Order: sequence, then structure tokens, then C-alpha cells
Amino acid sequence: MADVAVQHSVAGAYEPSLFGTYSKKIGMWLFLLSDSLTFGALLFAYSYGRISTPNWPTPFGKASIVNATIMTVCLLSSSLTMVLGVLASKKGDHKATVRWLLATMFFGALFVVLHAKEWNGLIHEGLRPFSNPWAKNVPQFGGTFFTLTGMHMLHVTIGVCYLGVVALRKKWLPILLGIWLLGWLLTPATNVFHLGIHVLLLVAVVSAVILVLKPKVYDAHDVEIAGLYWHFVDLVWMFIFPLVYLMSTKVV
Repeated sequence: MADVAVQHSVAGAYEPSLFGTYSKKIGMWLFLLSDSLTFGALLFAYSYGRISTPNWPTPFGKASIVNATIMTVCLLSSSLTMVLGVLASKKGDHKATVRWLLATMFFGALFVVLHAKEWNGLIHEGLRPFSNPWAKNVPQFGGTFFTLTGMHMLHVTIGVCYLGVVALRKKWLPILLGIWLLGWLLTPATNVFHLGIHVLLLVAVVSAVILVLKPKVYDAHDVEIAGLYWHFVDLVWMFIFPLVYLMSTKVV
């Protein structure tokens, strides 16, 4: 027994990671698993209300469907650019990785802008969390719609900021703060997003803490993990788009 020694100083002498993968990737998969339960519950609640209510509102006309289709194209395009970014990072091409991540961020930001435009139009038509102008006896439509689509829009916004940290690191902070300030100053006080824009300020604070406490150059593993999150957000929209929009098309 005296001849047995544990060599703690030997490089790489660690217990193999679970399922043969690294811990950060496992952590992201666990987070996505828990998040899928959240979206699953929201999708179930909306579906139950949709099926059990004969006069469920159908407020989405041609303009809304076209807008939602463009939003879908944006997310599908962002998935493609995200894949290309992951491939570039695995090849060690940092410049190409940043370009593809910025392209992904652009499509994600465009999705959020188009979604905000859709929300603004519906609010002007009279849609509220506890009422709607199309079916007075179906007050839950507004609540389920805003909760489901709002939660997804929040995830896309956080995803864009996440990719900004991975791609630009500390350079992203002044850009994010500038976007927040412009959004807050240019958004009318009566607009629902006048206060919602402060989500960017909160994300900027969290990003600053992360970048200060653990400054690093993000490698191919980090880009791949960010890609897992982004593809999950895109996948969720593939359920929301037909369920919320296509199944509630306005009958002319």
C-alpha cells in the first residue's frame, strides 16, 4: 500500500467526462432540456385553448402571415450561418467565424424587429393580455399569445447578445449599450417596448460581469455550445409559426 501514490500533478490525469463529452456541452444540453419543458408547457396551454374553444380568434391576415413567413426565413437563414460559423471555428478560421456569427446575429435581430412590428400592430388593433377585439368571450387568447411569443422573442434577444459576446467579447459591450440607449430614446413612451428595451441593459450588465470575471478568447467548443442554444431557439419557432399563425389565419 505504501508503494501506491496518486499523481495529482500529471497533466490530463482526470476522470473521463460524462458520455465522452466536455462538461460545458453537457451543461448546455441540460439547460435546453429544462427550457424545452417550459416551452412545452406553453405550447400545450395554447394548443388546449385553441382546440377547446370553438370561436378562437383568427386575427392574422395576409400581412401578418407574410411578416411571420419572413421571420421564419430569417431564423432558417440564421441556422445556416450558425452552422457555417461552427465549421469555420473548427477549422481555426477566426475571421470567418466572426463573420458568420455576425450574420447570425443580423438575422436574429431582424427577426426581433419584425416580431416587435407584429406585436405593435396587434396592440393597436386592441389586443391585450386579458382581452381581444375579435372574440370578447375568449380573453385568454391575448395572454397565451403574448406569453408564448414573448418568451420566444426574449430567447432570441438573449441569443443575439450571447453570440455578440462570443464573437466580439469586450467590443460587444459598447455596441450593446448603444443599441439599448438608442432603442430607449427612439421608442415612444406609449410603446410596449419602451420598457422592454431595458432587457438589453440587464443583458449588458450580465455580459460585463462574465467578461470581467472570466476574460478569454472563445474557441470552437464555445461556438458549438452557442450553436446548440441558437438551433434550439430556431426549432421552437418551427412549432410556434404553424400553431399560432397558420392555424389562426383570418377568414376573409
